[in-house]
This record gives sequence, structure tokens and C-alpha cells, in this order.
Amino acid sequence: MSDSRGGWWPPDLDGDETPHEHHHHDGDPAVLADLDALSADLSPSLGTGLEGHGAVDPYGARQGRRPGPIFVDRYDGEASYGIQTFGKLPVCLTPEDLRAGEMEVAVLGVPWDATTTGRSGARFGPAAIRSCDYVGGFGYPAPHLGTRVDAFADLRMCDFGDAPLHLGNVMGSFVGVRKFVGAVVETGAVPIILGGDHSITWPCAMAVADHHGHGKVGIVHFDAHADTAPNSPGHLASHGTPMRKLIESGAVPGKNFVQVGLRGYWPTPDTLDWMSQQGMRTHFMAEIEEDGFDAVLERAVDEALDQADYLYISLDIDVADPAFAPATGTPEPGGLTSSQVLAAVRRLSAEVGIVAMDVVEVSPPYDGPGAITALLANRAVREAMTGIAMRKRGLTQTRYVDPRSRGTLEPRSLRRNVSG
Repeated sequence: MSDSRGGWWPPDLDGDETPHEHHHHDGDPAVLADLDALSADLSPSLGTGLEGHGAVDPYGARQGRRPGPIFVDRYDGEASYGIQTFGKLPVCLTPEDLRAGEMEVAVLGVPWDATTTGRSGARFGPAAIRSCDYVGGFGYPAPHLGTRVDAFADLRMCDFGDAPLHLGNVMGSFVGVRKFVGAVVETGAVPIILGGDHSITWPCAMAVADHHGHGKVGIVHFDAHADTAPNSPGHLASHGTPMRKLIESGAVPGKNFVQVGLRGYWPTPDTLDWMSQQGMRTHFMAEIEEDGFDAVLERAVDEALDQADYLYISLDIDVADPAFAPATGTPEPGGLTSSQVLAAVRRLSAEVGIVAMDVVEVSPPYDGPGAITALLANRAVREAMTGIAMRKRGLTQTRYVDPRSRGTLEPRSLRRNVSG
């Protein structure tokens, strides 16, 4: 389908064409070669992971299982052994499980890195983010020490497993991801998505916008890179294009984007001009260095509340300095500290409220034995959960900290008065 945007737009991602229609195109042969496959809906043999294929049906209709969350660990507090769901949360396999459990948050993985242009390995991200945690499992008291809020006690949460992916088929995979995330959103649960390279934000945010309304969702995008590149020749998607795809589709207008942390040597002047024309609001590291992180975060929070009705956080782990997040596809020195990243996620989740979040570009093969990049991503998810729980409690004050965690207001003298 040729359109005013100057390219071929995948019909199943923007909804302009119905499945199994065939059209004549005058585009790049490399793009058109898979046209029939891209124009068609997923075949029954592939499925979306939600129609009874794979493990879903055997756990459901064939055994007569009642819908609801499944607890897969035998003991409380087993953080480092047993079946590695996120935080040892129970598993939900179907939307019916989510509804029966009245789930408020669902963690899910998209182990995909076929569209990265740098170091690969992000497909191992979801497993690493789940398994790196040392905090006690589900049912083990674990309040956030700054806010004294325990999201695992206050919220009904689960692990929804991983989205269906079809190796070698980018658009077929993205169609499945969009449906998978959409199935979660439709139940009322907040999806927290573990990537995967950053290209997955395109189908994930599309699914969220499908539910809440195109043009009504805003994205606060933490990243060293803008991810607004035009298509590369012969490619419909890469981890450098998702934000442009979302803007061009109309799902998330440029004015609904707030970007934080950009630095380095990309994008090009032409791409920066395009971003400005779309009304995107971008906070470069130069601004953070000049005005301070707290001031810039205040601007980002205000901007997030300005245009959109619903907020999606997209956290590329490379927004953090490589000292804190070395294991990523395209590391860029000079980034945020881990404490700045965590505070930003928590504050947006509590003070603004979120309907979805993704954490992407964790590449475990480069993490070494310390797994510090995966741990930062894990903690970012926990901070989002804490923020959601804070909002549920009504703790939406700016920079809320529990009084018990603030310390004394009176300075302490460490020197004894000595009379002469």
C-alpha cells in the first residue's frame, strides 16, 4: 500500500487493510517479496500464543482448569532458584486468567533482537531480567525503602510469559506481539514489557493506542538515541525506527513524545529537523548537564501531563551511562546514573500514572558475571510497580519520600564542645 508517508506501510500494523487482501505495489522488491505473508493474518499454525496453541490449551480447556493465576513455586522467598517468573509472581496464560485474577499489572517478555543494528543478544533480555533478582519471592515482604510501599502486597500482579515470535519473519512477529500486548491491555492490566531490542516498542505501543485511542497516548522515551530514523533500504523496521513508525501511523503524534537523555553523534541534522517538525520535545544530556537532572525531569513530568491522556514509558537501558549498563546493543558514554533512571520511572508512574511500560536493549552476553545491566532493568520494573502502588494509595506528591526515610532535619554535630 503506497501512501502519503512515502513508503509501504504494513497493513496488519496500522489496520488499513483486511487480512488476505492482495494489492499491486510499486515499491522496493526486497520489501514486496513477502507481501502475501505480511498482508495475511497469522496462520493457525503460528498463532499468537492465545488461541490454544502450545502450552495454553493443555493447561486450559483440555484439563478443565478454572481460569486464574497459577502459582509455580513451592516455597515463599525462593528468589534465586525455582521457576524464574518476575519476582516469583504467579503465572497467567490467557486473558481469562488475567480477568479471573483481577490482575492490575502483567509482566511479559518479547525476546526479540532480529532488528538490532549493533550488538545482538537482547533476545536473552527477558530471561535475564527475570532471573537476576535476589529479593525474596512473591509473598516475601519487600517494601521500597524510600517510600515504604510494597507493590507486591498492594497490587495484583502476574507474569504473562513471552510473546509469540517467528524467527525470520519480522512483520509476522510484530503482528503477534501487537495482539499479545493488546490482549493484556483489554483486560485492564498494565503491561510491563521486557525486551528485546527497541523495535518492539512499535507493535507494543500500537496495541496500547488501539485500546486507549490513537492520538490519546503519550510516550516518555528514555534513550541515548532518538530512534526516529527513516526506513533502511529493504527493511521495514529496526531498533532505530520505532518512534518514527508510531508517529507516521498516527497512533502516537509527535507532540505526545517526550524524550530524555539523548547524546552522542546521532541523529543527523535532517532527522533532528523532522523531529522538530513533528512537535517532539527532546531533552538532551547537554540540557541535563546544564540545568541538572531534577529540573529536566520536572519539565518532562509537566510535558507528559500536557498533551496526552495516557502515558507509556519506553526505557532503553542505554540511557544510563555504560558504567551502570554496559550490556546493551549501542552503548553511549556520558549517560544518566542508575539512581536517576530509577527515580524517573518511579515518579512518572506515581505522579502521572502509566498504562504501559517497556524496558529494552538489555543484552546479557555483554553483562558479565555481575549482571548489573539486567539488575538495573529489573529494578526499573520494580520502581514502576512501586509507583503504580503509590498512585493507588494516593501518594502522588512531587518527589514523595516516606518521612521515616528522610532522616533527621537537624544537623548532627560530630564534634564535642571542649571548654578551654
